[in-house]
Amino acid sequence: MFTVAIIGASGLLGRAVIDELVQERDWRVIPTAFRRTTANMVSLDIRDARAVAQFVEREAPDAIVIAAAERRPDVCEREPLQARALNVDAVRTVATAANRIGAWTLSISTDYVFDGTRPPYRCDDSPSPINAYGRSKEEGERALLDTAQQGCVLRLPLLYGPIIDWQESAVTSLVPAIAGSAGSADAAPAVMDAWAIRYPTYTPDVAFVIKQLLTRHSRGESICGIAQWSGDEPMTKHDIAMRLADALQLNANLIRQTTPVDSTPRPRDCHLDSSRLESLGIGRRTPFDVAIRQVLAKFPWNGDIETWDIET
Repeated sequence: MFTVAIIGASGLLGRAVIDELVQERDWRVIPTAFRRTTANMVSLDIRDARAVAQFVEREAPDAIVIAAAERRPDVCEREPLQARALNVDAVRTVATAANRIGAWTLSISTDYVFDGTRPPYRCDDSPSPINAYGRSKEEGERALLDTAQQGCVLRLPLLYGPIIDWQESAVTSLVPAIAGSAGSADAAPAVMDAWAIRYPTYTPDVAFVIKQLLTRHSRGESICGIAQWSGDEPMTKHDIAMRLADALQLNANLIRQTTPVDSTPRPRDCHLDSSRLESLGIGRRTPFDVAIRQVLAKFPWNGDIETWDIET
């Protein structure tokens, strides 16, 4: 029986990974979470080294996927020690515990380890983060690669997928403003960034990539070092908002903001080169317009943003 532990199973990516892996009947999947735990999840705070060591020794997974992180750039700027505890120290803790039982460890990182000035970025390009989030994730990469005897970093860009609240993804977080701008003839327009270029990537596709990586490890063909996966449709927030409005059949009033206004610096274009995984036959990309409709189909829409909630 091949055993996989998913750290951060209640998050945006973690839930998609669980949904993908439970389809493997010969695999034992152990989901863990710190917040939003359900009856089938193990409660685990990965900042607690002793608890992590005990969990790993007890469950003896063949592989561990670390999908837990502080991924909000503004929070990382305000609370760098909190970000480091999750994005660096906890990664080292998990990798150390994994070494004791010979487990392969996969840690999720970000395109924000780059400054966004010279895309596309290959796996072996030198990181150059420009904000606290990117710096903490770069340190987390080093912590994993310096500690794990068998370890892989998977860099990902902007993620979207099935959500439990609007703010889980920077993609779906735009919906309230879009809907509000279309609410009435005198509704205020929604200003959307048209400067930074992002590559929205569907979490079920990433989960499929992670399953492919785990399958290779189960066959003794482990991929180690740094790997990258990304959607291939470049979009600004304004572009994303236009496509969301189309999917929702809303006549949104959107204004392009052509200069950066975020208080936290963000890179302009961190397109990740995915050729390492593609050359191994790994990967899947669902077109954005198809995927976002699958996400929005889970929402009962009655034309009123105030009462528009996720189905439970």
